[in-house]
Parts: sequence; C-alpha cells; structure tokens
Amino acid sequence: MTSLTQRSSGLVQRRTEASRTSAADKDRGSGDEDFETRRGAEEEEEEVEDKGDCKETRLTLMEEVLLLGLKDREGYTSFWNDCISSGLRGCMLIELAIRGRLQLEACGMRRKSLLARKVICKSDAPTGDVLLDEALKHVKETQPSETVQSWIELLSGETWNPLKLHYQLRNVRERLAKNLVEKGVLTTEKQNFLLFDMTTHPLTNNNLKQRLIKRVQEALLEKWVNDPHRMDKRLLALIFLAHSSDVLENAFSPLLDDQYDLAMKRVRQLLDLEPEGESTKANANELLWAVVAAFTK
Repeated sequence: MTSLTQRSSGLVQRRTEASRTSAADKDRGSGDEDFETRRGAEEEEEEVEDKGDCKETRLTLMEEVLLLGLKDREGYTSFWNDCISSGLRGCMLIELAIRGRLQLEACGMRRKSLLARKVICKSDAPTGDVLLDEALKHVKETQPSETVQSWIELLSGETWNPLKLHYQLRNVRERLAKNLVEKGVLTTEKQNFLLFDMTTHPLTNNNLKQRLIKRVQEALLEKWVNDPHRMDKRLLALIFLAHSSDVLENAFSPLLDDQYDLAMKRVRQLLDLEPEGESTKANANELLWAVVAAFTK
C-alpha cells in the first residue's frame, strides 16, 4: 500500500513537472513569437520610412541634369551653357519612354534608322509631372508623328516654322527649379545684377546632390561594368544627357587627376558606342538610344 502511494505521488510529481516544463516552453514560445512579431513590425516600419524618403526625394532625369548644372550658392546655371535647353528636352523623351508612355514606331522591313523612325504614344496615362504630361500631350495629338530629333527641336522652340512654335515648352529651367524647391532640394532668392533682378535657386539639400554625384562617379569608376546593357537605364541616360547638356564635368570636379582621366575615358567609350547596334540588343530601350543618336551623330 505504501509503495503504491509512493508510486502515485511520484507519478503526480512527474506530471506536475511535465506540465510546468510545457507551460514554460509555451511561455518561451509565445515570447519568441512576440519578439519576432515586434521585430517584423519594426522592419516594416523601417521599410515604410525608407520608401517614404525615396518617394519624397525622387527626382526626374530633367531635375537631376539641372541639379548637376546649378551652381550651389549662386543658384543658377552658367550663362554660357547653350546646350542644357535641348538636353532637358531629350531628358523628357527618355523619361517618358522609361515610364512606358512613348516608344518608336516599328522599324519595318526597310529597317529604318533610329533617327528616321517616328515617336508614337504608347500610353496617355498621366505621369503626375506637369512638364512630362505637357510633352506627352503634344506627342499624342500630333499627326503625322515626328522623329526624336524633330521633337527635341520643337520642344526647345528651335524651329523656323511659325505654325509649330506652340510646341515649345517655356520656362523649363524655372519650372524644374520650382519642383526642386517643393521637394526641399533648393530654395528661392532674388539677386540683383546691376540692371535687373533675377530669381535664383541656391542649394539647400547638399546631401541629395552629393548622392547624385556619387552615383555618377561610381558608375564610371568603382561600379563600372563595361557594358551599357548591364547598367541601370536611368543612370545610363543621366550620363549621356549630362554630357550632352555640358554639366557632366561638374560631377567630376571633386575627383583626383587619375580618377578624372579614367572617368572621362569611360565616358568616351560610351559616346563611341553605335546606337543603331545597341538598340537591337535584348532589353534595350530604342527611344533612349535614338535620343543618344540625336546628340552624338
């Protein structure tokens, strides 16, 4: 009887210990789950914050080229730069192509060259950018369609045909600068130049401009891949159009002499590419290469 009682008490004790162990495991498991849940929530919050920052400071190709061309303290581009106007129009065409709004017509059996093919509207969905939507509207409503070279000239107002002057996009630099002011990159001031007052836009967010310059430098130095089709299309377009707008040198001014020589050597390699051949390769954006051809022909 005594041994039975001892066995029973031992059994109860083991069950009690087992239940305690199970409860502890559950508590530990629920604690781990709570920790994982909290950590996941924190990571999601960080991702949302990162996305929010990226969305807030995301720049178009036109804004990036203008930012490279602006003097930080003075807040205006060089008075002697007569290339940036057409360069910004080229940016608009590529930006619309990258966003899936524009494309080149099919080359057909005759294999038309890039500069002979017309630009057509692929989608008229609004982009959310006033300048881009204005350019898209012109392309969509124009019949017969125009070539890339013609659109760069028409949007710049460089035409002898008075019936086509309405295509000109006016005050582009000022409008882009105001966009950058709204994004917290620039500010607005008035400067007196003896005979007249001029609105200027000095730099306020130097970190963003330095990140932009660093991206350009790294693409041609540390992260050089020696193949334009392995480069990000937007970054490739930025290098081409910054050069065409005569502002690429500004991104190289902080470099040492050896780095500068290497970066310029690789820029020349890109400029020496044959757009017709490059546009036929897999995943190539034909309109991008057509704009490149228009500036390098």
